[in-house]
Amino acid sequence: MSEDFYSVLGVSRDAGEDEIKQAYRKQAAEYHPDVSDDPNADEKFKQAKKAKEVLTDDQKRQAYDQMGHERFEQAEKRGGFDGGGAGRGGGMGGMGGAGGDPFGGMGGGGMGGGGLGDIFEQFFNGGGGRGGGGQSGPRQGSDLRTDLSIELEEAAAGAEKQFTITRPETCPDCEGSGHPESADAETCPQCDGRGQTTQVQQTSLGRVQQTQTCRRCGGDGTLYSEDCSTCGGDGHVRNEASLSVEVPPGIRDGQTLRMEREGAPGENGGPNGDLLIEISVRKHPEFDREGNDLAHRAAISFPQATFGATIEVPTLDGTVEMDIPAGTQSGETFRLEGKGMPRLRRRGTGDLFVRTQVITPDELNEDQRDALEAFAEAGGEEIEVEEGFFEKLKHSL
Repeated sequence: MSEDFYSVLGVSRDAGEDEIKQAYRKQAAEYHPDVSDDPNADEKFKQAKKAKEVLTDDQKRQAYDQMGHERFEQAEKRGGFDGGGAGRGGGMGGMGGAGGDPFGGMGGGGMGGGGLGDIFEQFFNGGGGRGGGGQSGPRQGSDLRTDLSIELEEAAAGAEKQFTITRPETCPDCEGSGHPESADAETCPQCDGRGQTTQVQQTSLGRVQQTQTCRRCGGDGTLYSEDCSTCGGDGHVRNEASLSVEVPPGIRDGQTLRMEREGAPGENGGPNGDLLIEISVRKHPEFDREGNDLAHRAAISFPQATFGATIEVPTLDGTVEMDIPAGTQSGETFRLEGKGMPRLRRRGTGDLFVRTQVITPDELNEDQRDALEAFAEAGGEEIEVEEGFFEKLKHSL
């Protein structure tokens, strides 16, 4: 079974178009067959592209949300969303006709004679709402979001992180029903017990039928004389939960982890939503990060730069020795291969770039001053090292 499109892109069900497109760009950059060494990169890239195409099309997304992943894909295989394929009863051939509308041009026959609502009626067992004339069917709960801060070392090595989150959970007293077992029940007069209300509009494209959850009974189809005293009839209570998540090596600042079924509880027996965890990697005192590479600034003395030296450089695995060649200039950069960050869910490691900075001493003792003057004179320069900056500036004018 194909993965849910929201899960493919790692976004919540209420994500906006910009967030969906940004998530797609990240997936495309990671799994494009030309750059990825993941053995399943081609399939993952195709899934991400398909998910973006559906979720950025308002009408397809509406159909996807109401029909669910499997039924939506079944409809596509039958030509329901490809803009003109052969369809059931001869009427699907008009899909995509009016102005490119994938639900337009259906007024003349197949699948009940018109509009988006009729498509849903066919797939949800023909009329009267989900399940064919009763209460609303099971619905997955909403996705929840939280933030988690980690150190750069944890992002490099991976870590198991514990955290707490306050989230809605099924009420333990009424088990999500919203009422005590002793409450009196009556059929909702607004929807006649169906749990849904239906509105029909006649448009230029044909008859459009819209079905929505009954506002009075909340889709239950029944009204109760008493609400649960614990949850106030909501069916949910807010509790603090302690959770643990595995942070994979190589994760970057701003990326999101998904914990399945740790979100809000579903409705009418539906599964919980997911918990999306946005990772924040704290700044490090020694390293800057760009992608999988790290950068470090190493201070060296004038003699080290002049004569060359071996210095110690910090890495995420401890200090290593690095040779500074004679005549090194301030700002020169050296590469330590494989000392950067691991690639997320891929083989290989980035590099560490070490940028040198030659430090000029603030104060000189007498021996150092004499040696520096001798060095300057040997090079044909006459420099009074005791002069301040502005004095030197005046003498140069």
